[in-house]
Amino acid sequence: MGTGVFVIIGFLFVLTLVGTFLIGKTENDKIKKREGETAKDELQRSWNYESSSLKTNIPSLLIIYVIFIVGGIVALAIYIF
Repeated sequence: MGTGVFVIIGFLFVLTLVGTFLIGKTENDKIKKREGETAKDELQRSWNYESSSLKTNIPSLLIIYVIFIVGGIVALAIYIF
């Protein structure tokens, strides 16, 4: 029973890590796409990012971490009972 819990927690950890890296890769791709922009373009992009990042990045990360936490609680419940 204890080994199963460690496997579940390890699997959830890997899923969380992969999801976080995918979001980071997406952001890095956006940065590479915008290299060489003028200051005016960067300012406009900054304003756009400030208004849209909370709508896209936060929900994605929230989903990843909620899955991890719920999975951890389930694994703990399996271990206890």
